[in-house]
Amino acid sequence: MRSMLSLSPSSLRAISEHRKLISLIRNPLHTSHLLEFLGRVFRFDAHQDNFLATILVGRLRRPEHSLRLLGLLHHPNIFPFNAAIRVFSDSSPFTALSLFIYLKRLSLSPNDFTFSDLFKASSHSKNVLHVFQLHAHVKKSFYSSDPFVSNALLSAYSRFSGHLSSAHQLFDEMSEYRMGRSWTSLIAGYARFSKGEETLSLFLEMVNIGFIPEDETMVSVLSACSSLVGRQIDKWVKMLQEYGDNYSVCIVLLYLYGKLGRVDESRKLFDNLRERIGRIGVVAWNAMISGHVQNGEPIKSLDLFFCMLGDCSTKPNHVTFVSVLSACAMVGDLNLGRWAHEYLKCRVSKEILKSNKILGTALIDMYSKCGNLVEAKKVFDRMTEKDVVSFNAMIMGLAMNGEEVTALNLFSSMRKFNVKPNDGTFLGLLCACAHSGMVEEGRLIFNDILQKYSIDPKLEHYACFTDLLARAGHIEEALEVVENMPIEPNGLVWGSLLGDASPTPSWMLLKMLLLGFLLQTPQIRLGMSCFLMLMLLAEVGKELKS
Repeated sequence: MRSMLSLSPSSLRAISEHRKLISLIRNPLHTSHLLEFLGRVFRFDAHQDNFLATILVGRLRRPEHSLRLLGLLHHPNIFPFNAAIRVFSDSSPFTALSLFIYLKRLSLSPNDFTFSDLFKASSHSKNVLHVFQLHAHVKKSFYSSDPFVSNALLSAYSRFSGHLSSAHQLFDEMSEYRMGRSWTSLIAGYARFSKGEETLSLFLEMVNIGFIPEDETMVSVLSACSSLVGRQIDKWVKMLQEYGDNYSVCIVLLYLYGKLGRVDESRKLFDNLRERIGRIGVVAWNAMISGHVQNGEPIKSLDLFFCMLGDCSTKPNHVTFVSVLSACAMVGDLNLGRWAHEYLKCRVSKEILKSNKILGTALIDMYSKCGNLVEAKKVFDRMTEKDVVSFNAMIMGLAMNGEEVTALNLFSSMRKFNVKPNDGTFLGLLCACAHSGMVEEGRLIFNDILQKYSIDPKLEHYACFTDLLARAGHIEEALEVVENMPIEPNGLVWGSLLGDASPTPSWMLLKMLLLGFLLQTPQIRLGMSCFLMLMLLAEVGKELKS
């Protein structure tokens, strides 16, 4: 008390202000108020308090403000640096990594929190050399066997396709202190690079040991299953069926049954799960709703979604709505699609709506297929991150709704975003050309697919291009394209010629069209094929008589 009385009025005022600042900073502050608060901190020299600086750095989102604050600390400890590294590990990974160099120059010792957030930053920097360098530092420190740090390192290695073996080796070395997060990180790594069989092997190993996979783990497992094809799926279904009633395994089976087209078995399993367990998680609901959509059953998908809404124990997430929006697009229900979008706006943050590429693409696809191109464009323009799938959905939407020139212009703008086109991009462009009769543009695009972009055209590309040529009356050129195809033309390709072929007395052309179309068309469409050919022959007969 005596020491307080001996202080000058200005010192007492500074102490009082310092206490006020600490009390204020504990409460949420708007950005404008935060900058005003920062001015008060500097005015009373309160930024020298490491505790206050740590809280401030955690609130400041602009690197220059945080770096200035750290640079003004006379006797800093590790905590303000940890706060800054944590903030910038996502948004500015190179800033976070630079801070590590700076704190080493100040002879500060990093701790487990420092390394964990630095590994996160190194993975977001997309340069595995940063992971190597940090790993070397960890080996020299006390944290080489720290579970927290090891899991962060494992997660970092698992984000680089060429270093999954390093991640797996680290995982094997963690046998004594392996935790659920370790399994999730490695499984996510294999799933990220479409290694379905490796992912499922790890998943079953995890189940056998007795770990209960989290929702995040299950999402990765189901994502990896999408890369399985043919006999691989059959093999894993048989293996998974041996696990009987294991809940996590049943969720994977739900997805695989749907992928095999065995949607009835999938639904039976789903209904049994609900009856046996009662409350099932959102991942199981999503797998079943998605299964109905994938198998062309949008009404059943929507019915199940509304059943989910009635189940108060489980709330839909943005993954649920990707399937729901696809179902709305399939049935062309714009009102329901709008309702789903409004529901998302209420339940999901604006940041997720703008940054989630899969959700944004589903919205674009729904609005385009329901004929509301204005809303589709709004969603596309608001997206902060766009990939090739987003561009493809918008290009196809423009092509379907009479804005073919805009679709071609959008393709040109892909280069500004450094987005590389794929086969889906060119299918949308060819559709745009076919709908508008742009033959020359279509020829250039079709030739560029292989020559410029080294993409092998698929049957859909050939069908779209021959449709364009046939609509414009270039039957002989279209037939030449079909004859030179490196793959066998199917009914889709022949149908594109036959459906729009103008009457011509070229009997050889008619014979080739007839043989090709009827041989390649499934039996169920044989009657329609004959009917179309008879109509064409009748038209040619009229032309010959005249």
